[in-house]
Amino acid sequence: MEGWDPNVKSTLTRIPLLSTKAGPRDGGAWTQRLKEEYKALIAYTAMNKSNDNDWFRISAADPAGTRWTGKCWYVHNLLKYEFDLQFDIPVTYPSTAPEIELPQLDGKTQKMYRGGKICLTVHFKPLWAKNCPRFGIAHALCLGLAPWLAAEIPILVDSGMIKHKDDAASASES
Repeated sequence: MEGWDPNVKSTLTRIPLLSTKAGPRDGGAWTQRLKEEYKALIAYTAMNKSNDNDWFRISAADPAGTRWTGKCWYVHNLLKYEFDLQFDIPVTYPSTAPEIELPQLDGKTQKMYRGGKICLTVHFKPLWAKNCPRFGIAHALCLGLAPWLAAEIPILVDSGMIKHKDDAASASES
């Protein structure tokens, strides 16, 4: 973590690392992994709230914990931009990181794949591979989605590709 931003490094060191190397097909070991995932997500969410940096809500959409949905948001120029968030846990998890999707932004930036999957290939995937199985969903949000939002949302707003919900509502009323 040499050369990292001190805030990112501090945040990352406070998210619990996971120890169980198990994916959705691993039965009881997957249940243990899910418990570790929830523990890390709860710690990360609590840390964000205590730092007044709350920026996502997420939960498993199915009992098996293989589909996750929620909301994430980014504040730009004092306006909150909120997006649906979803991903599936790959069969090869945790060796393969989840592909985080923001469906509302599909096709609005080059740093996105079809279906609204954000591009994490160059920067995040090698980091995930190096830290498998210690990284989990909370780490993917912290080191994948958060920097992606910080880099892309201001550009999308400033270029007019996305509008704030109040701007969109006033335009439709006219």
